[in-house]
Amino acid sequence: MTRPDPFMTPDPQVVSESCIMDFARHVGMADSDYAALYRWSVTDLEGFWAAVWEYFDIDAETPYERVLAEERMPGALWFPGATLNYAHHALRNLADDAVAVVALDETGSCYEMTAGRLRAQVASVAATLRDLGVGKGDRVVGYLPNTPHAIVAFLAVASLGAVWSVCGQDYAPKAAADRFAQLEPTVLISADGYLFNGTAHDRRDAVLELAEALPTLKATLLVEHVGLPWPSRPYPSLVVPWEDAATRTEQLTCTPVPFDHPLWVVFSSGTTGLPKGIVHGHGGVLLEHLKTLGLHSDLGPGDRLLWYTTTHWMMWTLVVSTLLTGATACTYDGSPAPLSEPDTLWKLAARHRVTVFGTSPQYLLGMAKFGIDPSLHDLSSIRVVGCTGSALPASAYPWVREHVGEHVLLASVSGGTDVVSGFAGSAPNTPVWAGELSAPHLGVALAAYDAQGFPVVDRVGELVVTRPMPSMPLSFWNDPDGSRYRDAYFSFYPGVWRHGDWITVTGHGSVIVHGRSDSTLNRNGVRLGSADIHDVVERLPEIAEALVIGAEEPDGGYWMPLFVVLTAGTELDATLRDRIREAIRNEASPRHVPDDILEVPGIPHTRTGKKLEVPVKRLLQGAPVEQVVNLATVDAPDLIDHYARLGAARRGRSA
Repeated sequence: MTRPDPFMTPDPQVVSESCIMDFARHVGMADSDYAALYRWSVTDLEGFWAAVWEYFDIDAETPYERVLAEERMPGALWFPGATLNYAHHALRNLADDAVAVVALDETGSCYEMTAGRLRAQVASVAATLRDLGVGKGDRVVGYLPNTPHAIVAFLAVASLGAVWSVCGQDYAPKAAADRFAQLEPTVLISADGYLFNGTAHDRRDAVLELAEALPTLKATLLVEHVGLPWPSRPYPSLVVPWEDAATRTEQLTCTPVPFDHPLWVVFSSGTTGLPKGIVHGHGGVLLEHLKTLGLHSDLGPGDRLLWYTTTHWMMWTLVVSTLLTGATACTYDGSPAPLSEPDTLWKLAARHRVTVFGTSPQYLLGMAKFGIDPSLHDLSSIRVVGCTGSALPASAYPWVREHVGEHVLLASVSGGTDVVSGFAGSAPNTPVWAGELSAPHLGVALAAYDAQGFPVVDRVGELVVTRPMPSMPLSFWNDPDGSRYRDAYFSFYPGVWRHGDWITVTGHGSVIVHGRSDSTLNRNGVRLGSADIHDVVERLPEIAEALVIGAEEPDGGYWMPLFVVLTAGTELDATLRDRIREAIRNEASPRHVPDDILEVPGIPHTRTGKKLEVPVKRLLQGAPVEQVVNLATVDAPDLIDHYARLGAARRGRSA
């Protein structure tokens, strides 16, 4: 195939001054291009990760015995013998008077937190938690918006060697409890509410409902964020005001823990059952995030990162890890595009001199569709626009150049909650091709596999990783024999990580992402399991069964229809549609209210009773029936044609 011309080529001056080039000089590859550096990083895993450790000056209490003692997947053994702490590294690289965190919200108000104040609050909250009996391995959970409170709480937990998990307050209490109750947490930290689209959402009752659903709680720390007083009420645990917890005069000490000691549990919802808790370790996250943010995003002292995210998306973990590089993390509470002022994020980026601006494809496409012009603001400080959550279509690239700046590197990234990092993206020394990710990330042995397990180039295949990454999960929570973990990633190609994305690895080294090959709902980068929607909808008396699908479309859009089978004598009228939407909004997530609610004669299943979510998704996207499902395995084969016709009708309307 003819190699296409890049949309953008690296600026030699930018490359020469970049962290990744300094790293290349450090390892003796100053004359090499990115491709050569990448090849070395995946062929000599031990040499590469030892160099990352040394380059970023990892401060271990005890040294490691070997970089990769056992190379296997799952179960690779990284840096045995080393003891360290993530929180120590997050808090060590800023002078006391330097700005560590900038708190922003959709009203335009802000406040800055210096590194000295951040350390003091982390020390105070850590001491409060210690007094409440929290120690190494105990779980603390947060029901919090994206504000500095969440960063302080997480770092305090990590400093103790305890385990953190968090979700945003747009999750209904039941949805949050489905995640947190699995962890048997000791302490809950929660805010009174959050901002979204001009409204302060009162979550005080939701906090009480969540606390009552967590019987292991010893205490609940209450944050007054949107100015709502906490009423006197009987909580099932001791109540501690955040102001009391965060204003003590304490000395911060960070507990050294083994490299693979659990740091946090992030939840990635599957299609059935409870959300699965993915456990990551201190050392793996530390090294992976230093590589991703320090080398690929070129973050360092003086930089500011603003990435729109909620606390339950993996991108929040990278916002916190901005601190590892000595750069400033910007938090944001609110809608990415408030109705009153849809260009709010660009205005804030200009006002606060943001250097790395992160968002989703849907956001950029929406800006273009509705004629919003970011260039009305002074965006000269932005050097990188990061974009993740789904594939960014080629049509968005010229818009970013015209409306954000010719100097901006548009870095489309693909990764996952599963590794809290990226598999492929860009770097200061990679070309950019419109609609493509520039290259696999350093240290990620990425390939596209066909159904037989052979790597393919310039053909669509499954995204696989053939050698371990330090941030691959330690385990799934409550999976003592590891069977759920193995089934999730290693059952299709034994010993090889299969992620669940369709990709093409091109002949010129880039990666094209075609969308999920599983059925997790992924709206604007916020992932939710279809089971969360089904559980809510199927509790309505009028609904016999439901099926929700999230389908990526060729123009970069994302169509999320909900198919419902009605009970006898029921009509799908406007009133019922409104009730369904309201139930999903209140009991699952307002971000995942479906685009369309359609009545269907039935939901197809496997012979063992599992809904055929992935086949239906692919039928809606236009894949031929014979390529997506074996009709002999379907309980009602006649239904398959119905969904194929629905997909054809929609594509016909949009053609």
